[in-house]
Amino acid sequence: MHGSNQSRVSEFLLLGISESPEQQRILFWMFLSMYMVTVVGNVLIILAISFDPRLHTPMYFFLANLSFTDLFFVTNTIPKMLVSLQSQNKAISYAGCLTQLYFLVSLVALDNLILATMAYDRYVAICRPLHYTTAMSPGLCILLLTLCWALSVLYGLTHTLLMTRVTFCGSRKIHYIFCEMYVLLRLACSNTQVNHMVLIATGCFIFLTPLGFMIMSYVRIVRTILQIPSVTGKYKAFSTCASHLAVVSLFYGTLGMVYLQPLQTYSMKDSVATVMYAVVTPMMNPFIYSLRNKDMHGALGRLLLGKAFQRLT
Repeated sequence: MHGSNQSRVSEFLLLGISESPEQQRILFWMFLSMYMVTVVGNVLIILAISFDPRLHTPMYFFLANLSFTDLFFVTNTIPKMLVSLQSQNKAISYAGCLTQLYFLVSLVALDNLILATMAYDRYVAICRPLHYTTAMSPGLCILLLTLCWALSVLYGLTHTLLMTRVTFCGSRKIHYIFCEMYVLLRLACSNTQVNHMVLIATGCFIFLTPLGFMIMSYVRIVRTILQIPSVTGKYKAFSTCASHLAVVSLFYGTLGMVYLQPLQTYSMKDSVATVMYAVVTPMMNPFIYSLRNKDMHGALGRLLLGKAFQRLT
């Protein structure tokens, strides 16, 4: 398409899941409730880990950062969606859309990398317990987290800067709850071949490589657990990994529902899957990690009830 027929878009319209006023009112209260639960749950996790010396270990250090990432992630998308549902003002500026896209892409990548780092922590704790203190030193934990942040920022910047090269014309309606990369590429009227190539190349590196690493880690973890003679020992070792496995399964399961398909087939029906990984997963993570974790139960009890909880226990 010739440049004379192209126009520089100034804003997009986030139409969300439904355009029905009745359904929008229901969606507003539903997403507001989910957002509040997500914020409270993740903030409690962060505070409990921060103020309880017993949780100052590598596993909980990474868990606190995972909760922070989830908290930042939902704050990047849900408040704008709530404003749109309540005010009926669906417009989001071009700059606002790209900003939302940047944080969305970066934080999803960061979530993924932190989960991979947590898998390594569980591998060392179970397969090399005698070397755990030295292998997972505070310096290494900070280095691993810094690397996760650096890769995520670079990943987000790469795709956001490439999106600035894309020209949009015609329809500016986004039938989604936020500015999502696949949807924006479908609205483009310029050549997006470079975006697709970079998306595939970087996506394989930033998502499939950590997934492969997690699979290999858990293969070794399972082998080690099976060699433990007592049933109690096996259960105790597996219980330290169960929460992480549940979060990884939820994260990749919902992410795969959205992205493991051709760009051409990406449609409005995928909004449900998008809500799952963008809203439900960050909300469920605190519950998954605290549900069967006695250390977390104790830390949350001491945080919320203080000395009264200590007397009860």
